[in-house]
Amino acid sequence: MKLILAVVASDHTQVGGGTPIFYASSPEQRAELALLIAKVLGAAVHDLHNGVLVVVQH
Repeated sequence: MKLILAVVASDHTQVGGGTPIFYASSPEQRAELALLIAKVLGAAVHDLHNGVLVVVQH
């Protein structure tokens, strides 16, 4: 089963819900934060191409 573990975004208005949400001030910081979270959780990062990255456990 696939499970969204976290969302990493730059804009507070783009995301919401019950999944943990992390905010970053730049695209570089967003990518680095998502990769670190994914590495710790043993998950993968998927780019939604709208400034939002999701960390998913496959």
